[in-house]
Amino acid sequence: MHILAICGSLQAKSSNLTLLQLAAAKAPDGVQVELYDGLRDLPHFNPDLTRDGDEHAPGAVLELRRAVARSDALLIAMPEYGHSLPGSLKNAIDWLIGTGELEGKLVAITSAVAVVERGRRGLAALRTTLGAVSARVAFQEPIARGPDFELELSKLLGLLWAANRGRRP
Repeated sequence: MHILAICGSLQAKSSNLTLLQLAAAKAPDGVQVELYDGLRDLPHFNPDLTRDGDEHAPGAVLELRRAVARSDALLIAMPEYGHSLPGSLKNAIDWLIGTGELEGKLVAITSAVAVVERGRRGLAALRTTLGAVSARVAFQEPIARGPDFELELSKLLGLLWAANRGRRP
């Protein structure tokens, strides 16, 4: 199973990036977690940039589309900004809406938080956005940093693996 991990934070030392790096390091046998690091390279969404077809799309956009298309599932970890998702993450999703890479894609969304009550509004906003492309959200819970952090992350990866296995022919 190939999981594309996308961090919704652009911070170099984000706790959400740490969560994704840990997921890549602790992935069970048969699961590869690839960290996508191109969010900051995407131009602001502008349909005019692809009006003449994908061959004219910016390189960063094409790489995002290819990375999502070749993955079995996505793991998105993001901070909550203003009770919503970060603009850079929304921008990335906007680039994918019209081209189908997210249609029916299995997705787990989470947020590394200080206490589990935080981050829920942002995750709900992200789920709504992913609903516009009929993505299959298999997990939508924040994960509190602390002694159970790795255990909760392992459970999340297990859920993704099981949901993907159930979908394969």
